[in-house]
Amino acid sequence: MDFTQAGIILFTPHYEACIVFYGEVLGLTLLHRIDRPGETLSTFDLGGAYLMIEPEEAAGPRESGLPLKLRFNVADVVARCEELRRRGVKVTLHHHSWGTTAEFHDPAGTRCALRSDAGFGL
Repeated sequence: MDFTQAGIILFTPHYEACIVFYGEVLGLTLLHRIDRPGETLSTFDLGGAYLMIEPEEAAGPRESGLPLKLRFNVADVVARCEELRRRGVKVTLHHHSWGTTAEFHDPAGTRCALRSDAGFGL
């Protein structure tokens, strides 16, 4: 297959709060926002992929749950962790033998994490 782009769609009952969280708190760039009858979504740049946020009802019937964590690799996890804390996000920092992570949740309860670039893929 020859994919031209990849993305994640997050269906959430907390649409507006998630838009603020990913756009203002995490600082992702908004690519586009559609708000018209029958179609509401916002799409952010996710480091070359995209993160699309849609209201939960757009997902239709739920067939099964999928454990999910959105991870964002950064050069300095500790500095970004402190930045998130200043913005009111509860963050837990973890040091592992393979790198550092910072765990947090978006307003809909979606698990998110920062991960150190150093050592990624080793």
